[in-house]
Amino acid sequence: MASSTRSTRGEALLGSPFLRALRGERPEVTPVWFMRQAGRSLPEYRELRARSGAPMLQACLDPGLVAEATLQPVRRHGVDAAVFYSDIMVPLLLAGVDVEIASGIGPVIDRPIRTRSDVERLIDPGARLDARPGLEAIREAVALTVEKLGSTPLIAFGGAPFTLACYLIDGGPSRDRLEARRFMRSDPRSWELLLDWCARVTGGFIAEQVAAGASAAQLFDSWVGVLSERDYRESALPHSALALDIARSAISPSTGARAPLIHFGTGTPHLLRAMREAGADAIGVDERIGLDEANTLLGGALPLQGNLDPACLAAPREIRERAVDEVLRRGLHAPAHVFNLAHGVPADTDPEVLTRIVEQVHSR
Repeated sequence: MASSTRSTRGEALLGSPFLRALRGERPEVTPVWFMRQAGRSLPEYRELRARSGAPMLQACLDPGLVAEATLQPVRRHGVDAAVFYSDIMVPLLLAGVDVEIASGIGPVIDRPIRTRSDVERLIDPGARLDARPGLEAIREAVALTVEKLGSTPLIAFGGAPFTLACYLIDGGPSRDRLEARRFMRSDPRSWELLLDWCARVTGGFIAEQVAAGASAAQLFDSWVGVLSERDYRESALPHSALALDIARSAISPSTGARAPLIHFGTGTPHLLRAMREAGADAIGVDERIGLDEANTLLGGALPLQGNLDPACLAAPREIRERAVDEVLRRGLHAPAHVFNLAHGVPADTDPEVLTRIVEQVHSR
């Protein structure tokens, strides 16, 4: 009976609009989800965190809290996929990095990478992701979430190696990631070691989520837009490809198949053709380029995700609705389209706006 139930659920997941779109099909309705949909824009989430009292990264290791936070936007908005409530810093924490999420600041690294010896300290063989007890909490959280989601797909995620390296080297906020780029140019061998380690840690983190039941995954590269195409190809692309290869190695018990992979970066119109070479199944696009133009750059070969400017969420309803329709129109040029924002949901977003966008997308 349990096996029959899993088989039925697997068929329902594989037939969901979201997973069909990632396979390059055109479902009856365009699927929609929002980056950062699980989190601070929702009053029920703020209440959940207040009751917990745990700092952000510790909250990400509480299976019950994680499952509830992941489910909240699915219940409220009716989105076509849930994204696992976590943070790109979690695998670094599990691998022994002293990191915290400082309120109003973001990730802060206690001992930033500055030298070859810092890299060697970081990648000590004892600092293995799979050796950390917190990983079991991640597996439990995924399994609990998947059980409650039923036929709604769960998206695993992790930060791309370049973005993780930026945080590890800069130690905190930076607009241009100058310290990271200095390190990349001044010590290429240490950079190579660091990025390889980041790729294995984040790829393994995504694979663990998939192996626990997630049925799709996304690799986030928040800071890669600071690189030229040449620098990206030489110093970031091979490591993103490795992370995606590792993530691809896992089979989801929810579907009995590997999870399709989405690759997303900000400020990346000039990098899209190179990003395609990293090997993801779909590409996320930010607001700096239309989906039709992105599709042309990518040779019309991949499903696209995006790309409503988050600023539109605060615009008058008529303006916002026109912008949503424009994204949908441009998305028709791609083999398939998953509607999303061009980046994450801002914290001050009215949740009702997101619900209305879902209804609009589904009605077209």
